[in-house]
Amino acid sequence: MTEIAIVEDDPLVRQDLANLLATQKDFRCTASFASAEEALRAIPEKPPHVVLMDINLTGMTGIECTRLLKERLPDLQIIMLTIFDDSERVFAALRAGASGYLVKRSAPNELIAAIQQVVEGGSPMSPHIARRVVEFFNAPRPEQPTKELDNLTDREGELLALLARGKHYKEIADHLGISTDTVRSHIRRIYRKLQVHSRTEATIKFLGRQQP
Repeated sequence: MTEIAIVEDDPLVRQDLANLLATQKDFRCTASFASAEEALRAIPEKPPHVVLMDINLTGMTGIECTRLLKERLPDLQIIMLTIFDDSERVFAALRAGASGYLVKRSAPNELIAAIQQVVEGGSPMSPHIARRVVEFFNAPRPEQPTKELDNLTDREGELLALLARGKHYKEIADHLGISTDTVRSHIRRIYRKLQVHSRTEATIKFLGRQQP
């Protein structure tokens, strides 16, 4: 029996997921949580096999919750469920330790198949998200990403790491204890130093350094 926990702040979506799992003889929903904070308190006490994690939770994001859970429970399998399919969030979720990434409009049978796949050691993704991953690794890499990144100050490097994890400006401001205007100023300087024009380009350069 595969035990599954749900982390989703929309009560209707949370109930729909629980109802879907109840139709499966090999799956059992052991807990559901309306926030990342609740999940972080309870899941380590009685870990399930799989967590279905909303990415855009109220309060702490699903990406940050995933990172913290994986630090404590490295073997925990987490599938991100989201309405977002942009590159920044995809890679931020995967770098945080997510095992799969599905958009919420996926059909019920696709979600069930994804859970089974992750239990068997796979990494399920919605097809167009998988395409984004392939495109990222096929994209030309900057010739000297390390040199450009070395030009950043410690604060700019910290801010870029948060940006690459999919954090919004307000979340970055709260994390660093600065104003959103200051965040914008830092980001403009980061873009100039990296010679980029968007979050996606900056994230690719940051991730380029992380690749072995």
